[in-house]
Amino acid sequence: MTERLQKLIAQAGLASRREAERWIEEGKVLLNGSPAKLGDRADLSLDQIHVDGKILRSAQEKVTILLNKPRGYVSTLKDPGGRRLVTDLIDNIPQRLFPVGRLDYNTEGLLLLTNDGELAQQVSHPRHHVDKTYLVKVRGRLSEKMVKQFERGLILEDGKTAPAKVENSRTTGSSCWFELTIHEGKNRQVRRMCEALGLTVVRLKRIRLDFLDLKDIATGRYRCLMDNEVERLKKIK
Repeated sequence: MTERLQKLIAQAGLASRREAERWIEEGKVLLNGSPAKLGDRADLSLDQIHVDGKILRSAQEKVTILLNKPRGYVSTLKDPGGRRLVTDLIDNIPQRLFPVGRLDYNTEGLLLLTNDGELAQQVSHPRHHVDKTYLVKVRGRLSEKMVKQFERGLILEDGKTAPAKVENSRTTGSSCWFELTIHEGKNRQVRRMCEALGLTVVRLKRIRLDFLDLKDIATGRYRCLMDNEVERLKKIK
């Protein structure tokens, strides 16, 4: 049976469908020796697909892990600057996993890595409102006016943010801690939302992703998700 190339690449665990589409547009995918185009379909039992010079094999065993990312790691598979990669923390897993979304270099906490393209698409696609909760430490105080602005949405250079939720705010000395829940995935969104209100982020940690949390997972460690957890993530609307 034929499938779209981006779906086959995602099923093989090489990338999400969106990233696979970029690879096709960039000419990194060959179908039977010729550059592939978006919309091309193939059957792995009949056709030969090369991705970045390597032949595409059929889907391998699906694995999804929940990593407690430390600061000082990048959430990519390669880094031109030679910085440490999150995949360095899971080098004992034989499957080739890729991060679902990103946590920037100085952000820590909950990060999923998987070779399940369907799951990555479900969790990262904007139409699925997957709650992401961050523990935020900022310099200064969080006023009631700021809380209302978070809850109404803030104007950033790439558009207005969806309403966020602020909980468990507390002040310690000249700093303030609070939990911020969003369901979007704009680049550096939490930091930019805080900056828009004149708040400087000192520490940022993702502590929950929908029903998943970091319970009993030390910094730099991970656990594999159970089948029922993966299925639950795939059903989020």
